Amino acid sequence: MSDHYVKVKVQLEQMKSFGEDAEKEGVDTEEQVPVSSPPAPVSPDPSGITIPGRDASSITCKHRGKSRNKLGKDDKNSSGKHISDLSLHGSGRNLNRLGHERTLHIRGTGKILQGKSETNGNYVTIHPSKNMQETRREDGFKLARKRRPVTVDSAKAKTSLEALKLSIKQLKWKEFPLGRRAACDIYWHGVSFHDNENIVSGQVNKFPGMIEMLRKINLSRAVRTMQELFPEEYDFYPRSWILPEEYQQFSTQIRMVKENDATLNPTFIVKPDGGSQGDGIYLIRDPSDLKLMAGSQAKQAVVQEYIHKPLLIDKLKFDIRLYVLIKSLEPLEIYIAKEGLTRFCTEPYQEPSQKNLSHVFMHLTNYSLNVHSGNFVHSDSQSTGSKRTLSSVLYRLAAKGVDIKKVWSDIIALVIKTVIAVVPELKVYYQAEIPPGKPGPTCFQILGFDILLMKNLKPVLLEVNSNPSMRIEHEQEVAPGVFEYVPSPVDEEVKVGVIRDTLRLMDPGHKKPSVSQPRAGGFEHGEEIPMEAETQERSPDEGALPSLCLKQVYPKYTKQFNYLRLVERIATLFIRFLGVKGNMRLGPTAFRTFIRTCKLSNSNFTMASVDILYIDITRRWSGAMPDSREAGMGLQAFVEAFFYLAGRRFKSLALRQQVATLLELCEAQLESQSSTEDRRSVSCSRALPRANKTQTPGLTNPQLNSPAPLRRAASQDYRLHQRLKPRTLRANVEN
Repeated sequence: MSDHYVKVKVQLEQMKSFGEDAEKEGVDTEEQVPVSSPPAPVSPDPSGITIPGRDASSITCKHRGKSRNKLGKDDKNSSGKHISDLSLHGSGRNLNRLGHERTLHIRGTGKILQGKSETNGNYVTIHPSKNMQETRREDGFKLARKRRPVTVDSAKAKTSLEALKLSIKQLKWKEFPLGRRAACDIYWHGVSFHDNENIVSGQVNKFPGMIEMLRKINLSRAVRTMQELFPEEYDFYPRSWILPEEYQQFSTQIRMVKENDATLNPTFIVKPDGGSQGDGIYLIRDPSDLKLMAGSQAKQAVVQEYIHKPLLIDKLKFDIRLYVLIKSLEPLEIYIAKEGLTRFCTEPYQEPSQKNLSHVFMHLTNYSLNVHSGNFVHSDSQSTGSKRTLSSVLYRLAAKGVDIKKVWSDIIALVIKTVIAVVPELKVYYQAEIPPGKPGPTCFQILGFDILLMKNLKPVLLEVNSNPSMRIEHEQEVAPGVFEYVPSPVDEEVKVGVIRDTLRLMDPGHKKPSVSQPRAGGFEHGEEIPMEAETQERSPDEGALPSLCLKQVYPKYTKQFNYLRLVERIATLFIRFLGVKGNMRLGPTAFRTFIRTCKLSNSNFTMASVDILYIDITRRWSGAMPDSREAGMGLQAFVEAFFYLAGRRFKSLALRQQVATLLELCEAQLESQSSTEDRRSVSCSRALPRANKTQTPGLTNPQLNSPAPLRRAASQDYRLHQRLKPRTLRANVEN
C-alpha cells in the first residue's frame, strides 16, 4: 500500500509543476490580446483533487511489486517527455485517441489541469480544459487594463499641441513632449513628414509629399486629369487655369465669352499656389487685372471661376471645414468626421460687382481674415457666432425642409473622388521616401476639406489643406492693445474629438477591424447619411469614451467609386518601371523599356517616335515645373504620354475607354512576362549543378529578377541623349 501511495504522490507533484508552467505560458500568450469577455466561474469546490470519469483506484499502477527505483526511473524519463511535448495549443485531437482525458483541480490554487494517460498511468501531454481557458481569459482581462500605454512623441506638434494633449489625457496614453531616445508608437508632426528625419518605426501623422500634392496648382492638375476621364463625376471643382503658363489661354477664353454675350461679365478668384489662411487671394473681372509678377519673378497661382450664388444663412456666405482622415494608402482607407465647422463671412453677401470686389469680409470665408473684422462674433454657443458646428447648420437647414441625407451623400462622394485624384502622386512620393524593404514608419494624415454649398445645395470643393488648423483657442483683445489666447468651446468640441479618435483608430495595440464590405448600387437621393456601424471592439481603457466620430467611407463604398481609379493603375505602371529605388522620374531608357515590355511599338510607331514623344513631353513639363530639381519624366507627364498612346491605338473609343483598354493590355503583358520569368526561374534552378547552389545566403541571381534593359539603364541614358537628334527624328512621327 505504501508503494501505491508514493507513486500517486509523485504523479500529482509532476502534474502540479506542469500545470504551473502551462499557466505561465497561457498568461504570456493572452497578454498580447486584450480580452473583454467576462470570465466563467471556476469550480467552487476547493477540496483536494477530483478526477472526473474515474475513481481514485484507477491511478493504481498495474505492477505494484516493482521497486521504487524503477518507478523513479520511469517518472524521470516520462518527465523529460512531458516537457518536450508540453503544448497549450498543440494537436490534442490525435492524442485523444491514445488515452483517456483527465481534469485536475489543485487545492487552493483554482488551477485546472488536463492530461492524457497511457497504460502505465503517466501523462503524455497537458491540454487546457474549458475551465482553464476561461481562467486564463480572466487573467488576460486583468492584464489588458495594465498593458503598456501607447507612447506619443509630441515634440513637433506645434499649434495642435493643446488639442493633442487633451486627447492623450482622455485616452490615458503617455506623452513625450520633449521627444524620446527610444522609439515611440506615434509621432505627431505639426507641418510635414520631414519634421523629424530620424524615424524608422512607429506611425507618423503626415504622408511624404502631401504638402506638395495639395498645393493649389498640383491639386488643380490632378482634378483636371480626372475631369478629362470623368467629366460628370468631377464637376464639383470650379474651372481653373494655372498661371503664368496658361495666361494666354485664360485671356483668350474670357475674351471670346464676352464677345459672344456682352451682358456676361464673369468674376474670377485668384489664389497663390503656396498661399494659406486667405493670404494673397483677390477677385478680378478682367485678365488685365491679374498681378502676374512678384518683383522679377512670375507668380505661381490658380485662377478659378467664382461661385456667385452660394447658399446663405442669415444673409451671410459661409463654407464648411470638414476633417478627413486618410488612414492608409495601400489599401486605401478614408474616414470622415461626422462633426465639422462652418465659418461665416462678417459682411452681408451681395453678388460681385466692380464696386465690392475688394470687400474680403463679404466674399472670403477664411477665419484668419474675418477674425480681424469688427463684426466677428466669438460665441460659446455651437449654433451662433461667426464660427459654428456643422451639425447646428445642418439641423437648421433640415428645419427648413432641406434633404440633409442627400447633402451628406454628395459631400462624401466629393471627398472620396478628391482623394482618389491625389492618391496616384502620393504613392510616387511614398515609394521614393520609404522604398519597399527600407525601414520606415507607416503614415496617416488628417486633411481639412473646404467645401462651399451652392444655392441649389450642390457642394463645391474650394481647396484641401494638408495642415488644417487644430488650435482650440483664439486670440482676443482683453484690453486696448493687449491680446491673449482664450479657449474656444466650438473648436475644442470638434478638433479634440477628431484627434482623439484618429489616435484610437491608429492605436497599435488594437486588433485591426475587418474591412467592411461595400454594398452594391449607388447613392440614392433619399439615402441615409452613409456611415459605418460601430463594429470596432473597444479596449477596457476606452469604456468611458464616446463612440467614434470618424466613420469609414472607403473601402466601404468601393463598388461605387472603384472604377474611378484608372490613374492609380497608371501610377502603378510608372512606379514599376522607375527601376531605381527612391527615384521619382522616368529616364528615356526606362520609358523605352515600358514601350517594349507592353509591346506598344510597331511599324507605324517606331522606337525613334517613342524617343521624340519622350523628349517633347518631358521638355514641356520641365518648363511647367521650373522648381523641379530632377530630370526625366514625372508621373503627370507619364499620364499625358499614356493618354496619347491610348488615343493613338484605340481611335474609335472615348478617352475613358481608350485608357482602360490600354491599361488592360499593359497589365496582361506584364502578367504574362512575370509568369514566363517565373517558369524560367524554376527551370534554371532545376538545371543548376550542385556546385553552383552553394552561393552566399541573401544573394539572388540578377538575371532572374529584373529585365536586362533596366539593369543597363544607368549607362544607356547618357548614350541615348547623345545619340538622339530631334530634328532628324521628328519626321518619323505620324501626324
